[in-house]
Amino acid sequence: SHSPLQRPLTEVFYASALDPPALSLVDTVALWYNHGMKRILLPVLIAALAGCMTVKEAPKRPSASTLIAHRGESLEAPENTVPAFSLAVTRGFGFECDLRLSKDGRIFTCHDADLSRVTGGANTNLCEDLTWEELSALDVGNWGKWAGSQFAGSRPALLEEVLEFARGGREIYLEIKSGPQIVPVLKATVATVETATPANIVFLSFSTETCKAVKELMPEYRVYWLTDGTTGSGAAEAAIPVESLLETLSACGADGLSVRATPQTVTAERVQALKAAGYSVHVWTLDTLDETLRAFEAGADSVTSNQAKGLLDAYSQFYRPVQRSSEEVFQDSMFDMMH
Repeated sequence: SHSPLQRPLTEVFYASALDPPALSLVDTVALWYNHGMKRILLPVLIAALAGCMTVKEAPKRPSASTLIAHRGESLEAPENTVPAFSLAVTRGFGFECDLRLSKDGRIFTCHDADLSRVTGGANTNLCEDLTWEELSALDVGNWGKWAGSQFAGSRPALLEEVLEFARGGREIYLEIKSGPQIVPVLKATVATVETATPANIVFLSFSTETCKAVKELMPEYRVYWLTDGTTGSGAAEAAIPVESLLETLSACGADGLSVRATPQTVTAERVQALKAAGYSVHVWTLDTLDETLRAFEAGADSVTSNQAKGLLDAYSQFYRPVQRSSEEVFQDSMFDMMH
């Protein structure tokens, strides 16, 4: 019932008890020391060194490179707009966006199949029924909580504009909402932007046919197959067997899996099996520190979030309570215990 920052001592035990833990032994010692618990550190360390504790370091932690801003920093700017993308990049994050094909063959950003939600009902057309000239005249920054805000007048972004952000070590996750017919246009557009390299951009799609088409035309680029990860609903909901996931990944040629994070779909055992088969694992959409830490504990390579900065700030504030490095705190704690 409390946020992680409201119960720091509890979180110290939580973070150090995960299997595999979210923190290394050095980080755990630093945390316990900073919370005035140095008297119990020596027996804990002795037990660890004697093999009575499992001490493993989680493969990833929340950082600017492992947190992906969902549709840009969409908590603070209208989703899938240049302001949202720019805010994410200014803060050091890569971002995810949704791509659709216009009637006249331009690729632009919009999540929904129609424009009703993002125009506040001003336009109810399907995205694919409008030309780019018509789309570029729409205001998609003046709906919902954004009505009357500084973002009023924002239009959908062209793929070319999105790709200009693919630099500085950031990864841009390009989710393809249209079918395989978009792929030749996608390839031609990517070729016009120098920074749109295989290291900087990733393609994602729920459609296995689209994933396959991207890998066939652009084999040098990474493709992640998107899936809800479950079958059934309500009490009957169950995680798709890993064997089935592996079959689909192989059939569509994907390089990784991007899955909705639930306690059933993202477990250490499932992630390990996927990685053992050569696939990376990415999860969406998490907005709490507890959930994010558990996803990384399970082995996730990245977490997509509506509030990437909020997660990183919470993690940095809680797990880095002092300016000194973990190694310095570790050395000081050992000195105090020995003297």
